[in-house]
Amino acid sequence: MTFLAQEILNGLVLGSIYSLVATGLTLVYGVMEIPNFAHGHLYMLGAYITLFLLVSAHFSYWPAALAAAVVLSGVGALLEWVVFRPLRHALQVHAMIASVGVMLFLEALAQWIWGPDFQRMPTPYGRILNVAGLTISEQQLVIVLAALMCMGLLYLFLKHTTLGMAMEAVAQNRAGAQLVGIPTQRISLLAFALSAALASLAASLIAPIHLIFPAMGLMVIMKAFAIIVIGGMGSVPGAIAGGYILALAESIGGAYVSTNYQDVIAFALLVLILSVRPTGLFTRRV
Repeated sequence: MTFLAQEILNGLVLGSIYSLVATGLTLVYGVMEIPNFAHGHLYMLGAYITLFLLVSAHFSYWPAALAAAVVLSGVGALLEWVVFRPLRHALQVHAMIASVGVMLFLEALAQWIWGPDFQRMPTPYGRILNVAGLTISEQQLVIVLAALMCMGLLYLFLKHTTLGMAMEAVAQNRAGAQLVGIPTQRISLLAFALSAALASLAASLIAPIHLIFPAMGLMVIMKAFAIIVIGGMGSVPGAIAGGYILALAESIGGAYVSTNYQDVIAFALLVLILSVRPTGLFTRRV
């Protein structure tokens, strides 16, 4: 029983990261209907910037993570303005190709600046805790608590602020929102900025227990797309629930079957859920 509880705990840690990344991805899809394949590489860039601020600029951990999120929000806004806004009325495939181009550019840029080698991020939360027979590091505890706080703040933003409700309106009906005076282009800019900031925070949280390297965003973006399909395209609650469901399936399946089949188990779950609910677990609603 303790073994199962440990795997559930590990799944909750991983699910917190998956949910943060997928939530950012689904914000952009909900508002602009763009599948942003570069989202995983914004996550990677956030990890590298946090590492740079920690090691070279001598920031402490939380200021470095928050500063990296601010920088990435600017990068996300710039991408929306320079790359995706001109393609707003083009075929969706053009935006998809553009996002792949951005993905390749960011990976090459990271390799040019920081090199291809694996790097590790230092953390002030290195102690290992033992609670009721379960083992958890302080960093894992920080991941779960910080991710839940971020998602809670995002919920409050979407439900209880004018900008958040405007974002929901644009996601539900862009043309209708424009007719009632909502500045849809600014909302799209905000969605990209928030999306990139969430990806950066997720990377800053997980990097101390995972290695940092230029291609680290590839598997994350594959999982994030699986999650938003499971949860329902464009649904933030769906992205959060889907992230935890997928991570728990990976953790428990890997423990009881084999870690070699973790990814197979995850995508088998995707097929199973879609065979029962083709639109995902939640209806589309940011």
